[in-house]
Amino acid sequence: MVDYGAKAHYRVKHSKNEFANGKNHINGIENFWGYAKHRLSKFKGIKKENFLLHLKECEFRYNTKTTQENLYQKLLKLIRENPLKFN
Repeated sequence: MVDYGAKAHYRVKHSKNEFANGKNHINGIENFWGYAKHRLSKFKGIKKENFLLHLKECEFRYNTKTTQENLYQKLLKLIRENPLKFN
């Protein structure tokens, strides 16, 4: 997934029956979108202004789903390691 503000992304040309181009392929993003659509469909609609936050939550859950660590413990650990800085 390309993060917000990223400077580069790669394309695969479906119109030319291309599904992979070197290290770039569609399997990962299709797997993620399937996961995200299934998870987001449970909300029965999401406000446009909140969509990115919901999508980022899906991204976090997708990227950490293989760890044995419980989600709550993982979040606490991340907050401890990266505290908010107030100026």
